[in-house]
Amino acid sequence: MTVDLGPYADAVPDLVLERLSAARMVLSVGHENPDGDSLGASMAVAMVAERLGARADVMCGDPVPDAYAYLPGIERVRIAPDPDARYDLLVVSDCGSLDRIGPVRDAHGELFARLPHLVIDHHASNDHADPGSWIDPSAAATCEMVALLATRLGVPLSWADGGLATALLSGIVMDTATFAHPNATARTLMVAAALVEAGGPLSEISRRLYRTKPDAQLRLFGLVLGRSRTTPDGRVVYSTMTDADLAATGASAEHSEGIIDLLSQSETADVAVLLKETDDGVRLSIRTKPGGVDATALAGRFGGGGHARAAGATIEIPLEAALDTVLREAQSLAAANEP
Repeated sequence: MTVDLGPYADAVPDLVLERLSAARMVLSVGHENPDGDSLGASMAVAMVAERLGARADVMCGDPVPDAYAYLPGIERVRIAPDPDARYDLLVVSDCGSLDRIGPVRDAHGELFARLPHLVIDHHASNDHADPGSWIDPSAAATCEMVALLATRLGVPLSWADGGLATALLSGIVMDTATFAHPNATARTLMVAAALVEAGGPLSEISRRLYRTKPDAQLRLFGLVLGRSRTTPDGRVVYSTMTDADLAATGASAEHSEGIIDLLSQSETADVAVLLKETDDGVRLSIRTKPGGVDATALAGRFGGGGHARAAGATIEIPLEAALDTVLREAQSLAAANEP
């Protein structure tokens, strides 16, 4: 049986189709500290553009984590634009704001300011107002949206020997935790079914992203989870990760992926918070339970954003000061959310 995504593909704005179809040289960009949805969506946009006859580069300002080495064509991802390329369209995928592109945006400010652009994103906090862009908070992943974009443009999801399906399915698996999160809707499952039908290796992607971890990462998990605590009211569970933790375990910053999701499995806490020491201050990750505190409300108090159940922010103050401030705000929101 062939899965028909046609009825869902009508959600793609016409102007998005027109801009991508008219482009001849696309710069497809994801966010800094890339994850499966950002990489999958930006790679898929490039593949769609190439199927339409354009040329395309894929860019992310940070190196690709080893966990995504299985993605076909991952070696094409650049950390800076090609200085000789004559780009005529910038497509920004999975960025809740343009700041999420990271420092590479400022380093090439003239190019980013000059290029016409599309923003394709599913973050509820995204307030990008360009009518040519597409923001859909009901989508579980930006890759879900790009799959509909490909369908609307007549690009087979099996394109690139299944590479398109693999990239898109990776983003959906990552952002739904293999369809365990409440953001997985009937449309999400239909899109995933179409991608599996097109050659996306669901079981292998799930194994690589959720059931395969380097020993150093397991040591890091143990260290950070071992110092987890709850606030006196029991409403907030939290932990911290420092540069010293990375040195002690032999792990890298990318290995912290997944710790916050384990913290959020607390039986009693309504809010899970992880603060990670970075060169620029602290990276805050937040998870909340369905019907509870809106994670974007907490992240928004620190200039961040995301989704109602998963959000984040960067705080430019030392770790201990950031922890005190975040816990105070988290407890306040949790108390205000009491029935």
